Amino acid sequence: MNGFIEWLEGLNEKDTKVRAVLRRSLAFDPGRFAPAYPYVEPFIKNDDNSWRREVFYLVAGLWAAHWRQGRTGSPMSIGKACAAYQSAGNSTNTERRFIAMLDADCDQLPYRLRQMLALLKDHVIDFDALLKGLLYWKDDQKRTQNSWARDFYRDLNQSMEAESTIMGGSK
Repeated sequence: MNGFIEWLEGLNEKDTKVRAVLRRSLAFDPGRFAPAYPYVEPFIKNDDNSWRREVFYLVAGLWAAHWRQGRTGSPMSIGKACAAYQSAGNSTNTERRFIAMLDADCDQLPYRLRQMLALLKDHVIDFDALLKGLLYWKDDQKRTQNSWARDFYRDLNQSMEAESTIMGGSK
């Protein structure tokens, strides 16, 4: 798992066609778009775990769709990025979409993530953390979903507290 995003960044430096192919792969079920194989298969090697394989393809496609030249800032989890998006007043239904994403089963997840990352286009996402979290998506204790929810509500509450302090202080 370590280094996958670095691997993609390295491939991208050599040939920007990598991003186009991986973006296109999002129109297919993860791991079902043959032109993406040269960019993902060498990294996952002989791993026969179908969920793990699908996650690598999904993250590669999401990374390619979200990639922007010269993007700055610290990478953040999906939960923190969603909280930042909602706090900025960009959408009143971010929380509803976020909860739908957390509740998504493995078949719905690629669609929900594509939707969410399209909203978060201006935020720097930690794709290494995204990959790690998705690999454990099927965990019975929903550790990934709980972690993202904690990030979202903790950051959202901090933003709301800061806003109420500013509003209360301006009277």
